[in-house]
Amino acid sequence: GRASPPLAALSQVLRLERSRRTAIVFPLQKLERYLAPGTDTARFRLFQPGLAALQRAEALFRSDRGHPIDYVSSAVRMDHAPPPALPEVCFIGRSNVGKSSLIRALFSLAPEVEVRVSKTPGHTKKMNFFKVGKYFTLVDMPGYGYRAPQDFVEMVEAYLQERHNLKRTFLLVDGVVGLQKTDHIAVEMLEEFGIPYVMVLTKIDRASRGLLLKNVLEIQEFVKENTQGCFPQLFLVSSVEFSGVHLLRCFVAHVTGNLPTVEAC
Repeated sequence: GRASPPLAALSQVLRLERSRRTAIVFPLQKLERYLAPGTDTARFRLFQPGLAALQRAEALFRSDRGHPIDYVSSAVRMDHAPPPALPEVCFIGRSNVGKSSLIRALFSLAPEVEVRVSKTPGHTKKMNFFKVGKYFTLVDMPGYGYRAPQDFVEMVEAYLQERHNLKRTFLLVDGVVGLQKTDHIAVEMLEEFGIPYVMVLTKIDRASRGLLLKNVLEIQEFVKENTQGCFPQLFLVSSVEFSGVHLLRCFVAHVTGNLPTVEAC
């Protein structure tokens, strides 16, 4: 298998000096100091696990002989999906939002896991299932935008409505461009079905601090005013720098019921 990239493991991050460490593990908190005085920052810290919880979550994403992490199968229809035996999370987002790259970063401590990255945006038409030991399943959904919504809707609506073991949907939004029209369609669908979800801003390494802060505040306001089922805190990630990846692993472990307690959650 491939070697794990730098900063993929918490032990590597903990060797950094404090401000850099905070920026990697809690990238949203790094932005707090640039907010106007008096700005409500409660939504920046709703999910703030301690080191023990982050380490427990990382162990789930680290494969070994007794804890295999495997690509299970792909499906184009629900009757092709593997049995819903484990808690499940799914990742959806616009084509070219960096979804497969993020899933690859989450699984970087299990380098034998092959996450297929399509060279053509919108080309992936299948749901890809990854089994994380006996603990949960992660599903990489087809991208929407370029060749959607029709292809996307037929498959994904059925999945969201029928998959009773689905614990949380992760809606990926490009941190550089913010919410797009197709993202609004996905939000409306999730809201209509009453599916609990969370928004993840990707590619934050490509956005200037000012642009990222603007997009974060605008999306937070949108979530507050227009959604019922969205977790109020945004998650910011960079698959290149591993910012936010450790926290996202922890949130996945939490929503799938695999953390006994999460401090300050």
